[in-house]
Amino acid sequence: MNFYDKTYNFLKYKTFFISISLILFLSSVFFFAFKGLNYGVDFKGGTVIEMKFDNTFSSDRLRNSLNKLNLGDVKVKEFGSNIEFLATIEKKGDNNFISTIKNHLEKDLSQTINFRRVEVVGSKISEELTKAGIYSVVIALLLMLFYIWVRFEWQFSLGAIIALVHDVIITIGAFSVVGYEFGLSIVAAVLTIVGYSMNDTVVIYDRIREYLKKDDQKDLQELINESLNSTLSRTLKTSLTTLLALVSIYFFGGEILKGFSFALIWGVLIGTYSSIFVAAPVLIYFNVKRDWSEKVDNTP
Repeated sequence: MNFYDKTYNFLKYKTFFISISLILFLSSVFFFAFKGLNYGVDFKGGTVIEMKFDNTFSSDRLRNSLNKLNLGDVKVKEFGSNIEFLATIEKKGDNNFISTIKNHLEKDLSQTINFRRVEVVGSKISEELTKAGIYSVVIALLLMLFYIWVRFEWQFSLGAIIALVHDVIITIGAFSVVGYEFGLSIVAAVLTIVGYSMNDTVVIYDRIREYLKKDDQKDLQELINESLNSTLSRTLKTSLTTLLALVSIYFFGGEILKGFSFALIWGVLIGTYSSIFVAAPVLIYFNVKRDWSEKVDNTP
């Protein structure tokens, strides 16, 4: 507990941390623009087949066998073990199409194969899902902006939206770098990150506003530092307990949850960071309101 009893000057290096954030932000934009994302079948359409072999097998042999059917772009990866695989196929088809693939593989590879999951998404559906995913993130950001504006002042609102955009863009950049499949589940994770980061930011902003009401003459940087230190215990305990669950899901939840849990782990880390080192420091540059006439209720 001595860790929380210390007072930390978070804003002493505010220029350094904002510069780091700017570098990460621009790097994420760069990777997204030139490398792009590994879009899942939800967004680009196609067929996903999760299959299980009776014996250990090679993903290269499976890929070569699928390529004999002229299915377009084919991606194959181990799915938890060397007897389970996930194949993503550009071509789409009906039940007969799936049966043809299964019969071909069993004959060509002399193996009994169990197709455990099959997902087929057409181009029209994938286009609609892409638009829905973009709209959901944009609408969430706008609603958060409106909420902070109503609850606080426009400076707080602007600071919060900068932190949220910072979190979303850097998370997308991380996915571009690591290459995890980006599907609807990741959009859900991004929306969860937005909510988590906003919750953390609101707690800090609420404490800053409370201290502003108590003393509108104190140096703003010192006041924000006091606010960050007073909420540090809550911020770290919430983040660490959340990470314990997410790390467990990442390592023991199976291959299908790795991308989703990675997004949440990264989001908790970057969301905690941005609440302390982005959302709070930017208030100094926006000349936040100092004259608060509302009385503070100090009743326990």
